[in-house]
Amino acid sequence: MRRREVLQILATGAGLQLAPPKLLIFLREARALIETHSSLRTLNAHQDATVIAMAEMIIPRTDTPGATDVGASAFIDLMLTEWYDGDDRQRFLKGLADVDSQTRGLFGKDFVECAAAQQADMLRALGEKMIEEAAEQSRVEHEFPADASFYPMLRRLTLTAYYTSEAGATDELHFEIIPGRFVGCQPASPIKEVPQQK
Repeated sequence: MRRREVLQILATGAGLQLAPPKLLIFLREARALIETHSSLRTLNAHQDATVIAMAEMIIPRTDTPGATDVGASAFIDLMLTEWYDGDDRQRFLKGLADVDSQTRGLFGKDFVECAAAQQADMLRALGEKMIEEAAEQSRVEHEFPADASFYPMLRRLTLTAYYTSEAGATDELHFEIIPGRFVGCQPASPIKEVPQQK
């Protein structure tokens, strides 16, 4: 499966249980890659802290793990590094910088330094803008809207990171992988000869 195909499937919001098997294989491989990279490759420490704070607000810890518990920021860093092209990567990073710029204008500090209520207000505003942009684009183009801004990218990546993790797939989706039956080392039964007709 090619990078662009993966991103298109993720952009449509296709349910992971309905996703093509190749996508699920890719996402499992992406999860394995996270284990091999212990340091950030695209995000810096401040950007990572912002992604962690925002992702945890999108999927907070309740009686099930939250986005932080499943390593959503590491997954997002991997996707930005390995799969996003330069333009999409820059749009994401610019969006993070814009969030800090907006919170400094409103509250006098970066997003991660804001109080929880201020962060919630910021995410609510970003969500409202996302809905307005999607409605406008679908009205004009009569098709599923592409991501026009940073926040839809972050939400999609956070949800994908969460629901492809073991905790998200099993605790939330109750997804069970049921392998086919394999019976090894079975004794061969004798072949019955079929009488030939004359």
